[in-house]
Amino acid sequence: MDFFSAFKHEDQRREALYSGFVVPDTARCVQCGVCSYNCPIGIDVRRHAWLNEPVKDTRCLTCGECVRRCPRGVLRFERTNLFKDETINLIGG
Repeated sequence: MDFFSAFKHEDQRREALYSGFVVPDTARCVQCGVCSYNCPIGIDVRRHAWLNEPVKDTRCLTCGECVRRCPRGVLRFERTNLFKDETINLIGG
C-alpha cells in the first residue's frame, strides 16, 4: 500500500458529500427521530424517511450527522450527477 492509496476512501467520501444527498431505506426505519434531532440545521429527516424521499432540502449541509447517528443504518449518501460536466455560458449566446 502506497501513501496516497490510504487517502482514497477519504476522497470518495468527500465526493459523495458534495455531489449527493441523503437517501432513506424506509423499510428499516422505526421513526425514532434520532436523525432529525441531530441535524444541525433542523431538517425533519425522519419525515423524509417516512415518505421514502431523498433529503433534497436546499439548507442541507450534507454534513453526515443524520447518516452517522442513525442507530439502524437507514440513511446513506447517494451521488447525483446534477453538476457534472455542466458548461455555463455567461456571455449571451
